[in-house]
Amino acid sequence: MTRLAVDAWEALLRAQITLIKEFAEDFRGESVTMPEYDVLYTLTGFPTGRARLGELAETVRLSQPGLSRLVDRMELEGLVSRLRDPLDGRGTIVALTDAGREAQRETGRRHARSIVARVGSVLTPTEQAELKRLCTKLRLTVPAEVDVSARV
Repeated sequence: MTRLAVDAWEALLRAQITLIKEFAEDFRGESVTMPEYDVLYTLTGFPTGRARLGELAETVRLSQPGLSRLVDRMELEGLVSRLRDPLDGRGTIVALTDAGREAQRETGRRHARSIVARVGSVLTPTEQAELKRLCTKLRLTVPAEVDVSARV
């Protein structure tokens, strides 16, 4: 039973690494990088298109210092803006700009086609639903203090 769990994890990890490398190619020469897209996509998941920097750090695949530097660059590019949190002056809110929203939509359409081509061509709709269910189940069993839900 232990060997099967390790083999299952290794298979999941190797599949993710392989696909992430392939998807990274989709961003070569694009207006936004894969990490920038990750931030933009995450922000679109918030109703206001805004999130505290700490909330972003919980959901993107970067350390907090790395994310902070990325947000700095994205602000210079006009993709996001930084605002002081009115409820906590020490906190920073990252807000999607119109340019950031447009870049996310444009890149997102191409990225979605790539995902469909790579995942949809290999897995049946039933297998895709099962993969989603299993990955969600694994993610939801992680204790809240270490949940990295959108990093996977």
